[in-house]
Amino acid sequence: MNEDPRLGEALLARASPPELAATDAGSGVYAALDLGTNNCRLLIASPAGDGFRVLDSFSRIIRLGEGISATGSISEAAIERAIAALGICSDKIRYRKARRLRLIATEACRSAANADSFIERVAAETGIRLEVIDRETEATLAVVGCSPLLDPASRGAILFDIGGGSTELVRIVRDPAQWNAAPVIKAWMSIPLGVVTVAEHFGGRDVTAESYARMVGEVARHVAPFAAEHGADLHDMHLLGTSGTVTTLAGIHLNLARYDRRRIDGVWMSDADVTAVIQRLLGMSYQQRIDNNCISVERADLVLAGCAILDAIRDAFPLPRLRVADRGLREGMLVEMMREDGALRIS
Repeated sequence: MNEDPRLGEALLARASPPELAATDAGSGVYAALDLGTNNCRLLIASPAGDGFRVLDSFSRIIRLGEGISATGSISEAAIERAIAALGICSDKIRYRKARRLRLIATEACRSAANADSFIERVAAETGIRLEVIDRETEATLAVVGCSPLLDPASRGAILFDIGGGSTELVRIVRDPAQWNAAPVIKAWMSIPLGVVTVAEHFGGRDVTAESYARMVGEVARHVAPFAAEHGADLHDMHLLGTSGTVTTLAGIHLNLARYDRRRIDGVWMSDADVTAVIQRLLGMSYQQRIDNNCISVERADLVLAGCAILDAIRDAFPLPRLRVADRGLREGMLVEMMREDGALRIS
């Protein structure tokens, strides 16, 4: 039987897609991809005044870092999940004709022994050429993405980003002489603990008061040096948190039937609010966490590890308010690229 040669060409194009990598602006459409230890997230946008208009987005929990703490390598199952998600991202980038790209990977690809071969396979199968960023860059992007939520009446904030394999802490301050200027980074740190690594080490499904206390203690040990040096003079400051942990807590706090970003991003929680939600979660069984629509099966075994990280941060920086950000690295990348291109109107 004679085969249509065009079919072979189509299959070849799918197997070896043209590489997607950082380029100069062309179409006015920008794409930012964040491949984390737990999530794969994409945001496609175009400049609009002093901000941007979202054209498309994608988010999927892929658990890329599952098992790395034990084996040192990304597992084949995790690679398959990542490539499936990145294939969707690649299709979206091409469909939206995005030309200005930043495609990053974080802790899992910083630490895995087989990260280089994984990155090469991703490029071969999806066309996406990942950039593995260091922890300082990750912290900086989180600040750029989240700083619009800094209380304009505050002197600054302790910003934290609880990831799957690492947690970044940043003290950001506002210059009193330039009150309308963007806040600056006073100090930052990154610890090699995130929801995936903590849950794998201490257990995430059946969490007792004792195992939870051990989680908090382990994180506190890593946070303590930063808090000792940068935890004083917290007057007129607040916590600013970005991660699935804090957005999940906010959804439960608001008693949402299902997660709604519009109600979550920017919401304030008092210290007492946070404590109440964490105590509520500690009282739930694993199945009850699965059944909660703001948690679901994807986060049911990770959420208490995230709470323990948050509690260690709250103990180190006892501030009365937390502002929740459903934004972060992707928004930071978009803003940075658009600023570099002069595509944002700067007030």
